[in-house]
Amino acid sequence: MFDIHALRSALLVSVVAVGLTFMSASVASAADAKIVAAAVDAHYNHLRSLEAEFTEVYKGSGMDRSESGTLWLKKPGKMRWEYRSPREKLFVSNGKDAWFYVPDDRQARKESAKKLEDVRSPLAFLLGKTKLEKELQGLSVAPDIPPLATGDVVLRGVPTALADQISEIVLEVTPENRIGRLIVQGVDGASTEYRFTEQKEDVAIADGRFNFKAPVGTEIVDEAGMGQ
Repeated sequence: MFDIHALRSALLVSVVAVGLTFMSASVASAADAKIVAAAVDAHYNHLRSLEAEFTEVYKGSGMDRSESGTLWLKKPGKMRWEYRSPREKLFVSNGKDAWFYVPDDRQARKESAKKLEDVRSPLAFLLGKTKLEKELQGLSVAPDIPPLATGDVVLRGVPTALADQISEIVLEVTPENRIGRLIVQGVDGASTEYRFTEQKEDVAIADGRFNFKAPVGTEIVDEAGMGQ
């Protein structure tokens, strides 16, 4: 005889079992993300400087732009981005002032590094200034985003700062606990992806590399002064 009560019990057990399976997978994912994040923190926190080749890909507002060059970082808060392709550009900050210079335009913009640090805050991860789990809410493994390289782990989280500008940050972590890719997803749908290769750690970088002196004939736009 067909036992409807037995069927209902079996279905209930199945639903509970499936629910527990998904819950276990979620808990495991969170635990794995914490382990990976802690390893990344430990790797970068002891570094004093970093040099790497980078590719920056921006998609949004009908644009699809790819640029590349060399990046230098040095604690505390110093960075230099030399864009070589498709055109030369320079972004440099000594921790106090930040400059953006395009030789072809013969114009240099000066801004407060403190303001700019917020805009580029995801890159603080490469300086070892913060902890991933603290800065990214809901940090978890992102199995739906394929890594660029086999063996890498992809994490995602929502930034605790700049929530009005950034909806999600994706990090691809190599087996050596390095950040090989960083994607900043804007609330407006635009995204900026950074890929880092040939990372050289604790290289000697003179502080003078992070200063900027405008070439003769360059127009200076002092946005830092405007905000004071």
